[in-house]
Order: sequence, then C-alpha cells, then structure tokens
Amino acid sequence: MVGERIRLARRAAGLSLRELANRVGVSPQAISKYERGLDIPSSGVLLRLAEALGVKVEYFFRMRRVNLSVPAYRKNSALRRKQEQAVLAQIQGWLERYLEIEALFPPGDAARGFALPDGVNPRITVPEEAERVAEELRAAWQLGLAIIENLTELLEDKGIKVGLVDGVEGFDACTFMMEDNTPVIVMRRSLPGERQRFNLAHELGHIILRPEKGASAEKAAHRFAGAFLVPAPAARRELGERRQALSLYELHLLKHKYGLSMQAWIYRAKDLSIISEALATNLFREFRRRGWHQKEPGDALPPEEPKRMERLVMRALAEDLISESRAAELLAKSLAEFWREVAERHGGFPADPRD
Repeated sequence: MVGERIRLARRAAGLSLRELANRVGVSPQAISKYERGLDIPSSGVLLRLAEALGVKVEYFFRMRRVNLSVPAYRKNSALRRKQEQAVLAQIQGWLERYLEIEALFPPGDAARGFALPDGVNPRITVPEEAERVAEELRAAWQLGLAIIENLTELLEDKGIKVGLVDGVEGFDACTFMMEDNTPVIVMRRSLPGERQRFNLAHELGHIILRPEKGASAEKAAHRFAGAFLVPAPAARRELGERRQALSLYELHLLKHKYGLSMQAWIYRAKDLSIISEALATNLFREFRRRGWHQKEPGDALPPEEPKRMERLVMRALAEDLISESRAAELLAKSLAEFWREVAERHGGFPADPRD
C-alpha cells in the first residue's frame, strides 16, 4: 500500500525515479523497490518522501483506493504519457480524499446520487438536437431562463462531483463515471472563469447526451454547452432576431452577465442564425489576428471554486469527527495555509480559529 502511494504521488508530481531519488537522498533503485513493495522506507526516508512530494505522511497510509480508467480528455494537443499519468494521479488523489470525507457521514447524508431527470430525452441524431436536450434539462432542474450564477455549485447540488487539479498545459477538463455511476468532472485549476464554465457545461453535455451513430459527440456537447448557459430566448432577447454586426464591447458585457466567453457568444449567435456564417468567420479571424482567441480582451471572469468537499471537511472538524492533522491531509494543505487563503478571499474573515 505504501509503495502504491509513493508511485501515485511521484506521478502526480511529474517526477522520474531519479528526480525523486535525488530529492530524497537515496538511489533510484531504492525508490523502485519502495514502489514495488520489495522494501519499506524508514521513518526518516518517509518524512523526506512526504516533503519532496508535497504530501502529508498520512497520505502514504490512506486506505481508500480509486481505480480510474483513462478518460477522454478535451485538450488542444495530445498529452504525453508522463503528462497523462500526472493528471490521472492528481485526479485519483483528489477523488480519494473526497470519498474519505463523505464516508465519515451516514449514507445519504453527505453522498448524493445523480440521475437523469424525468422529462429529459438524451438521445439525439444530429448535434443540433442538443439544443432541445439543454432546454429539457433546464426545465427539469427548474432553471427557466435564469442566468446560472454558479455552475459549479449547481452541478455539485445535482450529485456531480467537480474538482480542480493543477494538471498540465494542454489539459482542460475530463469526465468519467465512478463504479456507482456517479459522474465526475475535473478541470485544470488555472483556467479563466468563462473557459472553465464552458468546459463544465461541455462535460455536462457528455454526461447527459446519448448521440446516435453518426452524430458527432463533440459538436453535440459544444451546442449543448451554449444552449445550457444561454437559452435561445435569452440570446435573442439580448442580441435581437437578426444582426449585421456585433460590438466587441457588447460581447464583453454579455460575457460578464452570463459567464459565457465572447467567442462562445459568437458561436451562439451563429448557431441561432442571428448572425451569418460569413460574419462569424470574420469575427473569429479578427480574434485570431489580435491573439484574442487565446486570451480575450478586457478582464476575465473570476473562476468558480468547488466548495462542497471543503464544507464537509469543516463540518467534520466542527463535529470532532476528524483531527486537525486529518483535516489538513484531506484538504491537501496545512490548516494555517488554508485559513490564510480563506481570509484573503473573504476580507480577513474568518481569522484562524486556533489563534
């Protein structure tokens, strides 16, 4: 078990056997033996391993084990095997901690199941039908035409586990199903809010939609994401039925109102025939010419943070179900660091309760 933990943490850190050995002060052969269970590190080596890998010593003795199949990544370029292993190891570590904190509470108290709501027909034959599925899901979840203020909180409330990992360049988001059919969406932490929200909605599309043979799953999920974040009536109310031009500042304002990027708004307008294909092509060409296809002009939307796991840890700590050291291990950071980050985000509140 300890050996598996060392290998998982090493992959998550993106280190080779030699790189880790150099940091710990042992040979690569010793690290290999630890990972294969042929030798057990001494307490001193274990402490140095924890420091080198950025984990608590308790991490090496965690009992819960999650097996992940390689998911279908949405990425700009193919991940190398070492990068893929690092992402999967980070996801596995986060998910194991999530399941551990849920297991501290009675069944049905902390854990939440996800089910496709009644009234939603997920089967589509062409990507355009994803528009209808998005409308049905919004109706089933009683969202109406309202702006979704926090998409992450919505999905967590519906039983989808959402997590952030450091990831690697080229990795945006991935989705997979746990053994009990709980959907899990994991994203790279450093993404701007508008890109993060579109990724979430896109991955939700992959969870909900059931494309028939011949229907592009990626195009359908793309159409679903736009329709779920900005329903057609809302888009037409904001833009009108037909436009010959779009103001860039108008798109920027709409990005901050709906949490949908400027470029996604152009796609949305094109999909709904509010603007022509030619106008959309010209706008995208202008974005690319100015480098805005990578970083849009103006201020970015603040990213959303999944909070459900954090709330469960705070609840367990308040009810004396876990110690401070266990809370720190589940949060993957010291409590001092955690409270300092919280205070920075919330105007100094709360101060570290231990002070």
